[in-house]
Amino acid sequence: MASDKAIELDAALGSHAIQCRETQGEESDKFLSYFKPCIIPVQGSFSSHWRRSGDECDGTTMFRCEGEHVARLREVPFSRSSLDHKAAFIVDTPSKIFLFSGCNSCIQTRAMALDVIKHLRENRHCGRCEIGIIEDGKLASDSDAGEFWNLFGGYAPIPRDVPDAANGGPMTTSPKKLFWINKRILVPMETHVLEREMLKSDRSYILDCGTEIFLWIGMTTLVSEKKTSATALEEYVHLQGRSSIGRTVIMTEGHEIVDFKLHFQHWPKNVVQKLYEAGRQKVAAIFKHQGYDVAEIPDDKPRQLISSNGCLKVWLVDRGCVTLLCTEEQEQLYNGDCYIIQYSYAEDGKDYHLFLAWFGQDSVQEDRVATVSLMSSMADSVKGRAVVGQVLEGREPELFFLVFKSLIIFKVYFSCCVVHVLGC
Repeated sequence: MASDKAIELDAALGSHAIQCRETQGEESDKFLSYFKPCIIPVQGSFSSHWRRSGDECDGTTMFRCEGEHVARLREVPFSRSSLDHKAAFIVDTPSKIFLFSGCNSCIQTRAMALDVIKHLRENRHCGRCEIGIIEDGKLASDSDAGEFWNLFGGYAPIPRDVPDAANGGPMTTSPKKLFWINKRILVPMETHVLEREMLKSDRSYILDCGTEIFLWIGMTTLVSEKKTSATALEEYVHLQGRSSIGRTVIMTEGHEIVDFKLHFQHWPKNVVQKLYEAGRQKVAAIFKHQGYDVAEIPDDKPRQLISSNGCLKVWLVDRGCVTLLCTEEQEQLYNGDCYIIQYSYAEDGKDYHLFLAWFGQDSVQEDRVATVSLMSSMADSVKGRAVVGQVLEGREPELFFLVFKSLIIFKVYFSCCVVHVLGC
């Protein structure tokens, strides 16, 4: 079944998706907005349509178009009785496409109907057919209007629109019903006020709110239990005779939509969901159920990039001369100079040396060349493993700041000094 495949796909993607069941003729605006210009219904099945696809332009079809934000299109019988004043109608003939705009239809509906006509012209008629526009109630000497009404055997007035029964009386709200699913059996939960604490992570629940039906699935339920819950939801909707009324929404714990939360008296604003831990427990339970021995792997601790117990030395290179800086001066670098940084440390009984040549943005090329040459000589003279590198001011890696306990880089201009603290 399609619902089972949707559950499997959701589980494979992490169970983060919100699943909505859409029924033809009762689609939500959000669902219809994904299709441009709209969903164009075709009678029959895909296989039958494939067999007669070559003859689809041989007959005349009629569509009713409604909606203000998205186009709601459905095929109606090609008859005068299908016309009314509330909607826009599209009559697709082999040689011409007509748009009939009811006098009570809004301008947005007419514009969307025109987009549908352009789509039909390009895809069904290869752009080679005429378009006729007919206004409801305007019968002036218009060739398009005369040709349109001739399709129905001549003009005849359209009866007045009958008011919708839904708008004749006050709106009634159905009481909320909450069930928890026990092996496809719905167990009612008697309560006057809905609370978040009523929902347990190892169960699934159905919340019936009249025009909306929600299926809430706990995050520790197995995929097989999710499929059973989805089947129970479909059976409940069918038994209630509401297969084409309202909407059904399926969601997983931790990914509830706002419309669902509003039905509860109190819903925590900041719920910390340990989805990773719950997922590990769920996977472990599956393997244990299949007879495997499961052992938890300890979490890896983040490894330090470099030891923090090393020895730091910094030399200033100026016009080919090298000056070893004292401890206080090591934490102050000037962007007009070049420096050699040596960081030595021991790890696993071995000595390691890190040499970095740091170039200030305003340093001269001669000092940079001398710094690289002197650093290479120093690296060759030490015992142990040596690593060398060049660092330009403003592009220092994280490792560069780790060897300094604190560092201040002075940017010197003509008569002033601006201090930027980069690390501490």
